[in-house]
Amino acid sequence: MRVEHDFKLDFDDVLIRPKRSTLSSRRLVDLERKFNFRHSNETWKGIPIIAANMDTTGTFEIAEVFKKNKMLTAIHKFYSMDEWAQAIKSKQIDVEYCAVTFGVEEAENSDDFFNYLKSEKLNKPKFICLDVANGYTELFLDLVKRVRDKFDNPLIAGNVVTGEMTEALILAGADIVKIGIGPGSVCTTRTVTGVGYPQLSAIIECADAAHGLRGHVISDGGCSTPGDVSKAFGAGADFVMLGGMLAGHEESGGKVIEKDGKKYKEFYGMSSDTAMERYYGDIKEYRASEGEAISLEYRGPIDKTIQQILGGIRSAATYIGAQDLKNIPKCISFVLKYK
Repeated sequence: MRVEHDFKLDFDDVLIRPKRSTLSSRRLVDLERKFNFRHSNETWKGIPIIAANMDTTGTFEIAEVFKKNKMLTAIHKFYSMDEWAQAIKSKQIDVEYCAVTFGVEEAENSDDFFNYLKSEKLNKPKFICLDVANGYTELFLDLVKRVRDKFDNPLIAGNVVTGEMTEALILAGADIVKIGIGPGSVCTTRTVTGVGYPQLSAIIECADAAHGLRGHVISDGGCSTPGDVSKAFGAGADFVMLGGMLAGHEESGGKVIEKDGKKYKEFYGMSSDTAMERYYGDIKEYRASEGEAISLEYRGPIDKTIQQILGGIRSAATYIGAQDLKNIPKCISFVLKYK
């Protein structure tokens, strides 16, 4: 048994300290970044904010809006190849701003899995996202290696929260490691299992490990305000993945619910009873639900939320004198809040 005594921080534990700046307007802040990847010869340029690969946020409808802002969508894994083909044919999505998502279950029959990725119907989405709740297993490491051997796409893999596992995934073939266990607004992993890691500290530690190997990290979970997104970038995240902040909109998935004259949309974790019953028929007898289902008041079109998020980041950058997104970690100082 081991107890770590040093402090670990979540987004709510800190504020960003302002400092003198030469920037005269938020308009001067450049949010686009260009990335080169360790294992792939591909490059990508855009605003590195990603709609999470949940069936309520990783939708073709959100991808259609996100592409206009050069932002990414990790498309959820429950669309069929025919649905992908139709979305591409109708120009609803741009594969340059999409990731196709898979879990270990989909890769158990590797022939079907790899044939799916090679299908002309998919038209080669820019990124492959290998997504599991627990990225610490040898089975997952082996999957990363097998996918890297067969594909040259930039490869996203996760989730983990520690530097050593971030390094292991990058050395196995991942270009980008997804960071976060338990911080999501509809994730109950921390209460059900006791497992987790404060998200701000996880980003700081994993980004340091990844950047030393020319890898990148995604902060996945825990952002409930635009300020949290700025903190995630300031901690060293190359990309920030959002779920709850994008749920409840016109373009989001989930059933519409009418109650007391108001409109709501359902939102749930992908390890919740709702998700497992919907996609797998029932909950396996050997596992527990690690997510919850909630109803969010209908938020209308997602454009205004995107504007609020991007505007918040630009404003944070002007407070600390960062002319672009890449320089936010270099300019930022966090102030610890004592509660």
